[in-house]
Amino acid sequence: TEAWFIDSLEEWRKAKNLSNFILLGHSFGGYVAAKYALKHPEHVQHLILVGTAGLSSESDTTYEWVTRFRATWRGTILSHLWESNFTPQKIIRGLGPWGPDLVRKYTAARFTNRYSPEGVFTEEESRLLSAAKASGELCLKYIFAFGAFNRALLNSASEWKVPTTFIYGAEDWMNYQGAQEAREQMKVPCEIIRVPQAGHFVFLENRDGFHSAVLYACRRFLSPNPDKEPFPEDLVSA
Repeated sequence: TEAWFIDSLEEWRKAKNLSNFILLGHSFGGYVAAKYALKHPEHVQHLILVGTAGLSSESDTTYEWVTRFRATWRGTILSHLWESNFTPQKIIRGLGPWGPDLVRKYTAARFTNRYSPEGVFTEEESRLLSAAKASGELCLKYIFAFGAFNRALLNSASEWKVPTTFIYGAEDWMNYQGAQEAREQMKVPCEIIRVPQAGHFVFLENRDGFHSAVLYACRRFLSPNPDKEPFPEDLVSA
């Protein structure tokens, strides 16, 4: 399952004739990006992982609530749905013309406090999102345990050959402490940045902070004098 994504990315790289580039991935995309960099480090100059999966497990004390939730009847049902590869996107697609409206209502409720709901998705984007064929969602149960848990990246941290910047929203449910544990094992430069007033969707919830973090990460590895690059005042170094 992982090879399907990694090899597809490599074919895309060849088609675009890219080499020595900066690769950024978010959540599951961060997991794929890291796995790609592990297999093809010669092509990746710098890796930026945003709220990435692959650094935690249910045994971590931070996620004890997941174990407690799985013991409830709701948790049992959701766990069964996860193993059956039933995703919320299937419900959206099944609603036909009502799907885009539901997406707009969800994004408005999810991001109202921090981001203009009118700017999350346009009507056309909501329609495309609702109608899109299933893709990455179908692989989740094969790579992650219920709750998106997987320690594969943490277990391979000592093998990383690409300098890495981790970016997390300060309220991200993906705990940045997994990245701290990985950094202790990594033999390449690694930095962890937390963006205030943002959760897992940091690029929507605090756009300016996210852009600031990404640009800083890029400058650190493109500048001839990286140590002279000032750390942005609106961010937190972890």
